[in-house]
This record gives sequence, C-alpha cells and structure tokens, in this order.
Amino acid sequence: MKVRLKPKVLKEKLARRNISQNCFALKLKVSSGYMSQLFSGARNPSPKLREKILDVLKLDKNNFDEVFKIRD
Repeated sequence: MKVRLKPKVLKEKLARRNISQNCFALKLKVSSGYMSQLFSGARNPSPKLREKILDVLKLDKNNFDEVFKIRD
C-alpha cells in the first residue's frame, strides 16, 4: 500500500496560506527537490512526514483523506 499526496489539493491549501512549495519544504525540513518529487508522485511521504504535513497545515488526522490518497 502506497500513500501519495494529492498535489492539486495541497497546492490550493498552500496558496490559501500564502506558502510557497519551497517554504513548505523548509517547514517540513526536506529539500525542495524532494518536495518536488512528492508533488510529482515520484516519491511517497513516510508516515512521519505525513504527520508533519498535517501539522504544518494545521489539519488533524481526520483530514488525512483530504491531502493524501492511498493506492494498493
């Protein structure tokens, strides 16, 4: 099972908060290149990074399906 970002939704959420993709990467303590790979679907976020993403966006775990999609 793989968990991926929903890039369109996440980009909307970042835009509403006036946060760039690079700034978001800094807040998550990952490189901008890695963040780009997450957005493109080339990489999958780890469970720890998924928690950080929800935390930075001030979303609780009930909003998981809003930002992430699960694939088999």
